[in-house]
Amino acid sequence: MHHRYLKILLILLGFFKVSFLTAQQQPNIVFILSDDAGYADFGFQGSKEFKTPELDKLAENSVKFSQAYVSAAVCGPSRAGMLTGKYQQKFGFEENNVPGYMSASGLVGDEMGLPLDQTIIAEHLKEVGYKTALFGKWHQGNADRFHPTKRGFDEFYGFRGGARSYLPYDEKNTTNRIEDRLEHGYGNFLEHKGYLTDELANEAISFIDKNKENPFFIYLSFNAVHTPMEATAVDLKQFPNLKGKRKTLAAMTLAMDRAIGKVLQELKKRGLSDNTLIVFTNDNGGPSDANESDNSPLSGTKANHLEGGIRVPFLMSWPNLLKKNTTYHYPISTLDLFPTFLVAAGGKIADTKDLDGVNLIPYLKGEKTDAPHEFLYWKKENRGAIRNQDWKLLRFPDRPAELYNIKNDMSETNNLAAQYPEKVKQLYKQLFKWELTLERPLWQLRREFEGKAADRMDAYKKTNTKQ
Repeated sequence: MHHRYLKILLILLGFFKVSFLTAQQQPNIVFILSDDAGYADFGFQGSKEFKTPELDKLAENSVKFSQAYVSAAVCGPSRAGMLTGKYQQKFGFEENNVPGYMSASGLVGDEMGLPLDQTIIAEHLKEVGYKTALFGKWHQGNADRFHPTKRGFDEFYGFRGGARSYLPYDEKNTTNRIEDRLEHGYGNFLEHKGYLTDELANEAISFIDKNKENPFFIYLSFNAVHTPMEATAVDLKQFPNLKGKRKTLAAMTLAMDRAIGKVLQELKKRGLSDNTLIVFTNDNGGPSDANESDNSPLSGTKANHLEGGIRVPFLMSWPNLLKKNTTYHYPISTLDLFPTFLVAAGGKIADTKDLDGVNLIPYLKGEKTDAPHEFLYWKKENRGAIRNQDWKLLRFPDRPAELYNIKNDMSETNNLAAQYPEKVKQLYKQLFKWELTLERPLWQLRREFEGKAADRMDAYKKTNTKQ
């Protein structure tokens, strides 16, 4: 009998040892998202004006993606795609922010949000043993039922809406919108001290310290560098040769870079860097008319489907698995984050439904040598775009479709539609075929704003987006 119990004990010890090793092998995942940054406004993207030393160091230790795309040209739907791994139009999250200047023909106000029947990446990572946290901007619905802590996040320190002040709200800096207020957990609204970008990093560092023995997922969702344009005097002094919004934007970007550096340093301090999968990207193209961001050499801005609206800087680092200081050139999408994170964590794609993203790791390791996507799609009401290999078609409500060869013309200056009518027809039909698989939008902007979007696109349809 004694030997039998000893045998059972040894088996149990072996089981716990294997479980422990499995947990230790699961990488920590840190997903860092900037907000409304310009494509060219980072040192690793070629900027000579802006200072981003921490991100530049990360780039040297990362795979850099030269053709990374978001699934929407504005914040809320872009994030919905990232979090679900699906084209957000599939579940009615049309390319409009929540809430906004909505038509009465759909959901409005706090009825708008990421539908509750959609499972996001945080929920899946919790199921495979991860501690999960969101620091910063949510923008997936203001109502309590959409709250991050009800969508898979163990911890939340941030705000529910789409933008807010970087300074604390008080009697001098006021807001009457609850979604702007800084929230700790669920329902505990308490304003920070100091500059919000720094505070978000400090909270992430605290979370790392508390969970260093467990695999964790951090979604560090900066509101930087979204408006309002607010920077500290110390950071502004770092850019004596810049003026106006451009100067403020540079200072805000420097603050974000410094905050990211602090988080990365904490990972290194705790001995976690080698087995941490880090992704840095931006939620959409820079709104050059609002914050003087620079999207060059791309044409266009936030809110349109020119490259400047949907193509973003993108870095991925995982020292234990990926080669550093390399570049991946095939087009990828932020929809790919969900399956990449899930598989890296030990989860199974088979446990998910209807993903449009793909696990990027086999492509980065050279195990798969073809392009991850045959087609990429974008849609906002009547406007749409499709990317197929080197070709890109843009469809508009107020003019004929345009066709570009992105490999030869990333600035979209040479419309080839008249030269290749059969390619236009083919891509036009393929875009419509995809649209037939989508849900009707749950909400829509008032029609007048579509006209303003067209005017905005025309104003920035050039390679030099600084105006």
